[in-house]
Amino acid sequence: MNFSDFDKTSVFRELSKIANSFKHFDFRGQLTATRVEKCRTPMAAGLTYSWAAKALDEGVLKLLQNLAEEQELIKKYRALLDGGVMNTGENRMVLHHLLRGEAGKPVIHEGKNIGEFYRKELDRLSAFAEAVHGGKIRGSGGKPFSAVVQIGIGGSDLGPRALYLALENYAAAGGMKKLDAKFISNVDPDDASAVCASLPLDETLFILVSKSGATQETLANELFVKDKLEKAGLDSSGHMIAVTSETSPLAHNTAYLDSFYIDDFIGGRYSSSSAVGGCVLSLAFGPGVFREFLRGAGEADKLALEPDILKNAALLDALIGVWERNFLGYPYTAVLPYSQALSRFPAHLQQLDMESNGKRVNRNGQPLSYSTGPVVFGEPGTNGQHSFYQLLHQGTDIVPLQFIGFLESQRKDDVELDGSDSQKKLKANIAAQIVAFAKGQENENRNREFPGGRPSSIIYGKQLTPQVLGALLAHFENKVMFQGFVWNINSFDQEGVQLGKVLTKRVLENHAGDPALGSYSKILGI
Repeated sequence: MNFSDFDKTSVFRELSKIANSFKHFDFRGQLTATRVEKCRTPMAAGLTYSWAAKALDEGVLKLLQNLAEEQELIKKYRALLDGGVMNTGENRMVLHHLLRGEAGKPVIHEGKNIGEFYRKELDRLSAFAEAVHGGKIRGSGGKPFSAVVQIGIGGSDLGPRALYLALENYAAAGGMKKLDAKFISNVDPDDASAVCASLPLDETLFILVSKSGATQETLANELFVKDKLEKAGLDSSGHMIAVTSETSPLAHNTAYLDSFYIDDFIGGRYSSSSAVGGCVLSLAFGPGVFREFLRGAGEADKLALEPDILKNAALLDALIGVWERNFLGYPYTAVLPYSQALSRFPAHLQQLDMESNGKRVNRNGQPLSYSTGPVVFGEPGTNGQHSFYQLLHQGTDIVPLQFIGFLESQRKDDVELDGSDSQKKLKANIAAQIVAFAKGQENENRNREFPGGRPSSIIYGKQLTPQVLGALLAHFENKVMFQGFVWNINSFDQEGVQLGKVLTKRVLENHAGDPALGSYSKILGI
């Protein structure tokens, strides 16, 4: 395969030549009803990706297709699925797709069928969840579990928390909610204290998630929780399970009711399809809901193999993002879900994108001369409209926008006011914002003038279900992967988090070394 830096490709030069003419794209003339109807690409689980309000034409699309072919994006994706070593920084395979389907060849490592291992772990956690729901597994005081708490940080928290919140209303409306779920992530003791105080500890099951078994914040929170359980007269080993690797200190440990395993081929921010997300979702909603989520993700993974970019939403979204980042000069992306259920989804995508593609060297460690991953942020609409949309509409920077919306609410519990219900008002706001951002508004009063020219896309579907959520997550995971391939970077390690950990350890061991580090430690009372 050809692993070339992006600026060495012929398409890079061609896109550079035409970019200036699209920096002031005529949305007022170009964004027509015909364009909105035409510029749509089907996704998995009934979703659709609409890119009508993007600053591009057929000529740009043809060059982006050429870019996908020149950088061999589909070939690299197939190699990843087949067990190629795509994490060059840690010399590892990247197998999160294998958790939700057999898109590639069977992957064998050191005589072990990895796909079979993942399937067995899924079956084990499903059986465990059913035993909890049936009252066969109870707390140390004999009471059935009514709540579950996940203890983890980073990828062990952001993705699972976002997915739980995304499906909580759906499951409640359908009578599928089994246990309440909460999350402890911050090493700030106020986080764990508040969660423990809000629950009956004798009816609470805790999930400790740490692949290495050595994550400082997670182990500190585990000790905090164990102390609370013991002070309540409970045996902590009867209230905890672990999600970890088979080589960690947490594995096969009698301090836990059971342990469920992932391996080094599953990166933290890509781990929601594993037991990291599967345990809490299966316990909260039932194993069937989690399997539906995996089915949607698997469908999206298969569609991502399509070489025609107009039939491959993840690939098209990725390439348009590259066009905006490297040629139109937009360093930010806002994710704007018009769904309260997706309230924490932007936070998860922030980690997924910025931890994966926030790199300044290529796969071989050589410095790059072009921009890579954007800054990602977002909040649900319509809340954001009354917050940071001011800057998006009238600020000096153009920020590409990613809307997400659904035709129906999850609970379908609504009220009509002024001739329309709340869901209709929500959808009307999406349509209005897309057009307002793109076309703007002229006004003699400059304070009320909207320049427009703000590009956006929208992913939409009928309703946010487990299958749809899986497809949505996989779409963004694959988008990030494809962009990493374009930029010739390693999207699957995260060395940027390590230095802070090392310095923190020095401070706590009273070996700061650096005078500034020692001084900051002193003023913080360490």
